[in-house]
Amino acid sequence: MFDNTCRFLAENFSADFATWLMGEAIVLTEIEPSELSLNPIRADALILLQSEESILHLEFQTDPNQNIPFRMLDYRTRGHRRYPNKSMRQVVIYLKSTTSDLVYQTDFTLENTRHEFEVIRIWEQPASLFLQYPGLLPFATLADTLDPEATLQEVAIALNQITDPTTQSNLSAASAILAGLKLEDEIIYKVLRRDIMQESSVYRSIFAEGETSGESKKQRSIALNFLRDGLPIEAVARGTGLSLEEVQLLQQELNLASVH
Repeated sequence: MFDNTCRFLAENFSADFATWLMGEAIVLTEIEPSELSLNPIRADALILLQSEESILHLEFQTDPNQNIPFRMLDYRTRGHRRYPNKSMRQVVIYLKSTTSDLVYQTDFTLENTRHEFEVIRIWEQPASLFLQYPGLLPFATLADTLDPEATLQEVAIALNQITDPTTQSNLSAASAILAGLKLEDEIIYKVLRRDIMQESSVYRSIFAEGETSGESKKQRSIALNFLRDGLPIEAVARGTGLSLEEVQLLQQELNLASVH
């Protein structure tokens, strides 16, 4: 769910991301992975946006991934083959604080080949940076802050100033999802308005994932019962075969639906 949330933000608030990462508030358009002969791939793992002169390649990662450096090289060469006259800015954005050396790796080296890319560790970025732009608000709680709950309250204040209901609900939902990497759900839903999030297409689309097969519905139903009984998320994942992220999403769904 974190990948899909970041993808939604990058695609729908591309000018905010361009201001942050490229220093220019330009609206970027999406490049379909098929244009770079990248099918089949995990569509939620790859974000490609372009302007007339350049391509912005984003990879959002919750946890360290040793395969990232080669993927950066692979995507860069594919991008050059399709758009030989465009530069490419490649940025790996790690969301969850870790001491792993992998999140400091910024190059891929193989014999006489060396390729470099950028890495941003969200927890080292000032929270004030993300509070400046609507599309970046959901990242503020994950940034460098002494009090994540207070930062989330600042996010809530900024969200309440957004006049478009759809934008407000989608950014509220995205803020709640990403804040889950750092704060307990009880704190998140004490600060952010659930009624607004329930109107969000972000939440609806993510909740709809994985419900197409009967087996998946059965797993989800069992997992929901386990969660209602108070079983830990890790135990529910082991008992149902769902991933931790899927169970976390179900827990958030329960929290969102509950009335306090």
